[in-house]
Amino acid sequence: MIQKKYAKLSALIIFAILAVFTAQPAFGQSGGGGESAVPFLLIAPNARADGMGEAGAALSDDGSASYWNPGGLAFAKGQEISITHSNWLPQFHLSDLFYEYFSYTQNIEDWGGTVSGSIIYLNLGSFERRDDQNNNLGTFKAYEFAITGGYSTKVATDLGLGLNIRFIYSALDPNPSQGQGIKGVGSTVSFDIGTLWKPSSIVLPLVGDIEDRFSAGMNLSNLGPKITYIQKSQADPLPTNLRLGLGFKIVKSEFNNLEAVVDFSRMLVRRYPQVKDDSGRVVQESYVDNLPKSLFSSWGSGGLKKVTVAGGLEYWYGKPKLFALRWGYFYEHPDYGNRKFMTFGAGIRYDIYGFDFSYLSTLEENHPLSETLRFTLLISWGGEEQEE
Repeated sequence: MIQKKYAKLSALIIFAILAVFTAQPAFGQSGGGGESAVPFLLIAPNARADGMGEAGAALSDDGSASYWNPGGLAFAKGQEISITHSNWLPQFHLSDLFYEYFSYTQNIEDWGGTVSGSIIYLNLGSFERRDDQNNNLGTFKAYEFAITGGYSTKVATDLGLGLNIRFIYSALDPNPSQGQGIKGVGSTVSFDIGTLWKPSSIVLPLVGDIEDRFSAGMNLSNLGPKITYIQKSQADPLPTNLRLGLGFKIVKSEFNNLEAVVDFSRMLVRRYPQVKDDSGRVVQESYVDNLPKSLFSSWGSGGLKKVTVAGGLEYWYGKPKLFALRWGYFYEHPDYGNRKFMTFGAGIRYDIYGFDFSYLSTLEENHPLSETLRFTLLISWGGEEQEE
């Protein structure tokens, strides 16, 4: 008979890998466990933004905007397909641990906006199942995916608003344990709301009109009910996240363009730890606040220390844009994850095709994220030529 403890152990191993090493803070100083479930929703989905330190809220002008800031798609033209592949946690040397992202966007003038759809898939590999005599009972595959649909439109000449709705499925252990029909599988739904401001003109004191060089974005993502794997009383919250981004075009000329971006992100999840008395008896189990309370109560734990900072530069050469070089840096407070890494990237554009890649370099040796590569293929058609 299969022991429940083996199913739980497999799920815990998988969750620990995700919770520690995904793209947003999911682990506290105590290391007592992840703040949320399904942290795969926070993995940067495209090589372009990843090459700039994982900053993209104010630079949402391609298919990946449905992730970084759906409000940016209000300014999109034509249609675009984006496909990203990455071998996840390369230091583990596991060929079946990989991440895939697919998105499609289409501007529909008759609807006054842009529709979008995307699929995220994370393959977590294969795991053994064993009975209480430690006999091998075969293997199972663990995986997670999310399907998102969205709509974005301009609510003012310079202001875009976007909404997403998402179905989430997480199969950490898809097999029943101990003949009870209990599986490590859960599903739920969530939604995002994002906005992007791209003013065509801003007059600054002592500087004058900076024209359309500035942009600012906000995205509140993964709002939804908790996800349940085994028992409803043990349901875990989604990785609700607030992202604020700023962008500025430092150089804007016919053949050379340089832009700087920075994102500030924070998880809006409030988890209360288990409390024990002097004898070690549990007097209060761990619990989390529900939405919308957690949007406010989460700031009482860690405050601004839980804000991550991501920034980078993107240089484009050519008219139209031909190739790009990118650099970025990501910082997380030592008490709440302590992830620090630099990213590098490049991209090319030819006709309707584009290709981007990025490389992540951690500032500590043997970190599981070190040497992560992402590759993104873009196909865009039907849009107007962007002004440089």
